[in-house]
Amino acid sequence: MGYVYDDQNIFAKILRGEIPNDTVLETEHSLAFRDINPQAPTHVLVIPKGRYVTFDHFAAEASDAELLDYVRAVGEVCRITAVSPDGGDGYRMIANAGAHGVQEVPHLHVHVLGGRVLGRMLPLR
Repeated sequence: MGYVYDDQNIFAKILRGEIPNDTVLETEHSLAFRDINPQAPTHVLVIPKGRYVTFDHFAAEASDAELLDYVRAVGEVCRITAVSPDGGDGYRMIANAGAHGVQEVPHLHVHVLGGRVLGRMLPLR
C-alpha cells in the first residue's frame, strides 16, 4: 500500500512554522506540543518531523535515527510532564490510524494523556 502524505495538514504547517504551537520538546527528528483541545490535564501530541502518515508507515520507512529519536521523545515527554509512573500516576498513549481508527490528521501523532484517571479505553464486551 502506498501512503499519501498531505503537505497541507495542520502538523505539516506547524513543522514549517506557519502555525504556532505550545512546544513541550523538540529534537532533531521529533516535535511535541500541547493539544489545543486537551482531553486530560496533560495532553501532548508527539509527531515525527518526517512525512509519515501512520505508525505502521513510520515503522516500515523511517530511518533508525528517526525511530530511536521518536521513541525517546515520547518517553521524555512522559518524564517532562510528570505522568510517568516513575514520578506520576501514569498515562495513556493513543495513535489513531485510518478511517476505522478515526485518524483526523494524516500525519503520525501519538497523544500522551495523563493527570487524571482516564477510564477504560474501550468498553468491555
